[in-house]
Amino acid sequence: MDALQWLGMAMLLVMLFAIFIGLPIAFTLLFLALIFGFVGLGSIVFDLAYLQTIGMMKQDEFVAVPMFVLMGYICDQAGLMERLFIAFRDLFAPVRGALYIVVLLTATLFGIAAGTVGATVVLLGIMAGPMMIRSGYDARMSAGAITAGGTLGILIPPSVMLVVMGPVLGVSVAKLYEAAFGPGFLLSGMYIAYCMGRSFLNPKLGPPVPVEERPKSWKPVLWECLVGMVPVTVLTVATLGVIIIGLTTSTEAASLGALGAILMVIAYGRFTWKGLFEACQMTLSSTAMVLFLAATSNIFGAVFARLGTATWITESLLAVPLPPIGTMALLLTLIFLLGWPFEWPAIVLIFLPMLAPVAAGLNYDMVFFGTIVAVVLQTAFLSPPVAMSAYYLKQAVREWSLATIYKGMADFMVIQCIAVALVLLFPKIAMWLPDALEDEPGVQAPLTPAEAGVEEKARDELESGDRYLPGTPSSPQNR
Repeated sequence: MDALQWLGMAMLLVMLFAIFIGLPIAFTLLFLALIFGFVGLGSIVFDLAYLQTIGMMKQDEFVAVPMFVLMGYICDQAGLMERLFIAFRDLFAPVRGALYIVVLLTATLFGIAAGTVGATVVLLGIMAGPMMIRSGYDARMSAGAITAGGTLGILIPPSVMLVVMGPVLGVSVAKLYEAAFGPGFLLSGMYIAYCMGRSFLNPKLGPPVPVEERPKSWKPVLWECLVGMVPVTVLTVATLGVIIIGLTTSTEAASLGALGAILMVIAYGRFTWKGLFEACQMTLSSTAMVLFLAATSNIFGAVFARLGTATWITESLLAVPLPPIGTMALLLTLIFLLGWPFEWPAIVLIFLPMLAPVAAGLNYDMVFFGTIVAVVLQTAFLSPPVAMSAYYLKQAVREWSLATIYKGMADFMVIQCIAVALVLLFPKIAMWLPDALEDEPGVQAPLTPAEAGVEEKARDELESGDRYLPGTPSSPQNR
């Protein structure tokens, strides 16, 4: 390593230390990039920061972030989850482990409609927690089912995490959405199978819903299922269906989804101007956090690459005497460990650009890499000491201790690790839908102008024989 590469390594270590002691991530990245960049590169670092910020602002995909966030907050107000929960509770009432199925199915379908984690865990805790306690359900497994089900929202489309990940990896957000369906539904199915299996072997863990709480006839059950499912179906078609069949880009679909959510609130008779204003305020706060972090991490990554440390890390990891799948497992383990102290925005925007060139060097498809990383990042909400899902659930169900919640989350983390291994060993789990739609004539998601520019530039680089990975610090635009 030369002097500049050592300087970049020092910048990375100082950044990790500063974040671990609690300094704000975005400001830490910006100041460290400017200070270390000025020492190593001189005044050119300020021009680099300006150009990187302007380049990021031209990424059309980021426009989808506030729209999908707004859609999630509006769905919370519509009472969509309550409808789904009641419908599934009445439908599966006579079955062992019924409330586990209800929680996980509700979380899965609400994740498709809204994609939020905190609100999903809190609402499920409020609705299902007291009922599970009253019905004698195992507290540990109940807490695990609620927290694990709630985290599906960051993986199953429309996921804000995948929207942010698309420009970072230089791939179509629509492709990431298509690839995320397989692992998302696989995880949901594995969660349900685990809970049902244990309830069947030990009925005390999950008895059926008490007879006195079951509906007296099937007519109201069918009505609740119809009312609960139709809005989700319509909203899903309005957001995801139009992307997959190629009618709109993810940005346009996000706008349609936000409009659909507002119309749904009006149809349910829950629309208020105060509620809309609060949803817009929360959207502004969440979006500002993500986009400011995106801008500062872009500057940090550009300086890190200019110092040469990113290239050195890539070459060092590629030189590890392991087969490609072993090196990929090493990368995923590193991301898994980063998920303990960091939440997904920091990992996607800071660390993923450093690791993506390694996956590209191993000849992994970037859509597949982004998808399996998304599955691993789901553990950021299930692994201590951050484990935000535990604190969300503790707020909603105070009868369960944090120790009980953590133990329940640990059981489901084992299931998630098994799912990661399955996706790594059998890539078709993620890639079957993108491959099928690519082979289908006339079914292709349209490219945004930013994506079209990335594709054209990548083609030029490949024709010239130079490796190119758009959107990462090692790409030509950041050299």
